[in-house]
Amino acid sequence: MPDHAELRDVALLLRDGDDVAVATEDLARGRALRHGGTELTVVTEVPRGHKIALRDLGTGAQIHKYGQVIGRATTAIRAGEHVHAHNLGMDAVEHDYEFGTGVVSIPRAATTRTFEGFRRADGRVGTRNFVGIVTSVNCSASTARMIADQFRGPIMEMYPHVDGVVALAHDSGCGMVPASEGGQLLRRTLRGYATHPNIGGLIVLGLGCEMLGVEALLADLDAPADTLIERMTIQDTGGIRATVRAGTTVVRAMLERLDERRRETVPASELVLGLNCGGSDGYSGITANPALGRASDLLVAQGGISVLAETPEVFGAEHLLTRRAVDREVGQRLLDRIAWWHKYVEAGGGTLDNNPSPGNKAGGLTTILEKSLGAVAKGGAAPLAAVYEYAERITEPGFAFMDTPGYDPVSVTGLVAGGATVVCFTTGRGSVLGGKPAPVIKIATNTEIFERMREDMDIDAGGIVTGATTIDAVGEEIFETILAVASGKVTASEDLDLGRDEFVPWQLGAVT
Repeated sequence: MPDHAELRDVALLLRDGDDVAVATEDLARGRALRHGGTELTVVTEVPRGHKIALRDLGTGAQIHKYGQVIGRATTAIRAGEHVHAHNLGMDAVEHDYEFGTGVVSIPRAATTRTFEGFRRADGRVGTRNFVGIVTSVNCSASTARMIADQFRGPIMEMYPHVDGVVALAHDSGCGMVPASEGGQLLRRTLRGYATHPNIGGLIVLGLGCEMLGVEALLADLDAPADTLIERMTIQDTGGIRATVRAGTTVVRAMLERLDERRRETVPASELVLGLNCGGSDGYSGITANPALGRASDLLVAQGGISVLAETPEVFGAEHLLTRRAVDREVGQRLLDRIAWWHKYVEAGGGTLDNNPSPGNKAGGLTTILEKSLGAVAKGGAAPLAAVYEYAERITEPGFAFMDTPGYDPVSVTGLVAGGATVVCFTTGRGSVLGGKPAPVIKIATNTEIFERMREDMDIDAGGIVTGATTIDAVGEEIFETILAVASGKVTASEDLDLGRDEFVPWQLGAVT
């Protein structure tokens, strides 16, 4: 008679009534388990982070996880069998959307928390003090990088109160219609970075003959009055070499002035937090994401702003967000963006279930429904106060959503363009994303990836699975880390000087 381990010791049942549990260790075929007073034998190997069936499921049966439908069985599934892409498929779930029926008030915190930030002339607060070189067109990208490269390494030790010089170069700006949806999206993104509170000095650098010119970017720019601004075009300055020399002189003068600025104590309500994930796995929705959701609620309780993104990765869970909308208009705005995405991917010959990625599936995620249910946990429980378009200025206190693609650098670029001053990024497979001018805090969903990539990660949420810690405890650790990073603590990605190549504006429309 084999020894029976309790299911709870080797797998996580996320909601009573779920059809599957998530293995917390590799389960070998023939392993005897006990669940709810009954015996359960593992009939196929189940990798750690993947799903095991708790009961027999017929072909076409809906399968539940988190108390929600994550798909349908594409073949008969036996109790104890591995549930994944070979026997679980997408389900066209129809939702009766409710608006505001699940709003949970987040009480204002009794104690005001603070951080050390750079107060800007328009009242906003930066967490970093950068010189940004914003390029109007790809033709000026290399020149911008050459200028910024003059200020990498030991030279910055001369300016201890400046965090760096970043070239914000991209692949567009010409071969497009500036008044088109894509042209306006790029302009909004570039202007969002140009006016960002983490940018103290700004050079807008163009070639001189592009469609989206320097003057068009600077026209009526709503930048803080204390932002140091210069404009340059390569053609007028005399070519690349002359522009690099002139740009280097301009940056050096900016650095001298910016180094005179000092951090001051400000309330946590001045923070704008971007919420993102990438390289998700079967633990993302169990550990790091809900812990980040807890940190998000703690910031909202301080009067701050927290913004979820990645529209294709809330598809299938959007009904949970509309229930939290402060009114029908906010909830409908989210549904309108979902509808836009359906048309967008269909025009490209795909569907929203083309997500998850191969890496997500290797980590245990099967359908976009399952992935989205875990992804929305990053948003905690606060009411949904606003829905923003890509790179739109974030203004409303509380929890919000921004419409972005799921592709990590494009999504984070939109959040930062909107004004996020710190970004928290969860990963189970091991993303190496960084960010400038907003620092990125990386949170590992499992201890194995944290240990393997220790120099790339900031926080380990894996102890939630083993019971060594709790969602609340890790959430509070994340919140304390946010305040420390906002005050100048260097993140793992900043220590590696990442962030320049992760500036990737969303490109829409025809290129002619």
